Amino acid sequence: MDPDRGLSEAVGTAAMRDKKIRVLIVDDHAVVRQGLRDFIDLQDDMVVVGEGANGLEAVALSGQLQPDVVLLDLVMPQMDGVEATRQIMQVCPGTHVLILTSFGEDDKVFPAIRAGAQGYLLKDIRPDELVQAVREANLGKVQLHPDIARKLMSAVASDQQGHGGKQEASQPARSAASPNDLTERELEVLRWIASGLTNREIAERMIISEKTVKTHVSNVLGKLGLEDRTQAAIWALKHNLGPED
Repeated sequence: MDPDRGLSEAVGTAAMRDKKIRVLIVDDHAVVRQGLRDFIDLQDDMVVVGEGANGLEAVALSGQLQPDVVLLDLVMPQMDGVEATRQIMQVCPGTHVLILTSFGEDDKVFPAIRAGAQGYLLKDIRPDELVQAVREANLGKVQLHPDIARKLMSAVASDQQGHGGKQEASQPARSAASPNDLTERELEVLRWIASGLTNREIAERMIISEKTVKTHVSNVLGKLGLEDRTQAAIWALKHNLGPED
């Protein structure tokens, strides 16, 4: 066997391994972690790089392992998933947090998304849907269980109806602005936000720098009176500003 060819094949194999989606699993139930590991390890494009049992371990392991995706339970001892998500975003901003929980209540959904979670899934999800969600989250696309998506849309609708003019803290902020308040470029950025793209992906689509995209995103949030990208995405959908419009 040609030694150079053997070396080349070894390097190629290592490169393929490096391209696998690196997944960190954090759940306080060992049986859940084992089940997730067993299924993810069956995927050719994924590898489980670590496991944690609480929010503190989630943050520490994320900083140490720099995973691509963290499958994170929401209700855990020592530190819950919301605070863990917030801290994970600080120690490794390139990591995508995918909440996987049994709880779909508003007071848990909105804080988790605002903390920076890339998606929010319920544990009744099918295994094949879960691994596809991991793939999509790794690409920077927002992943929401259908029930959670409906909650988000319902929250915006009820907020717009007023309910006595009082806004619940867990709901997206109400914006009285209109699409006419945005420039053409800002509207384009908003459409891509609504489709779940990251700043880098938007920059590639629009052939502009990522820094310019960040400026547009900041302008969009400021003009619409919104707090984050999730609110912007919901606002866009409510105003029929999807990516295909």
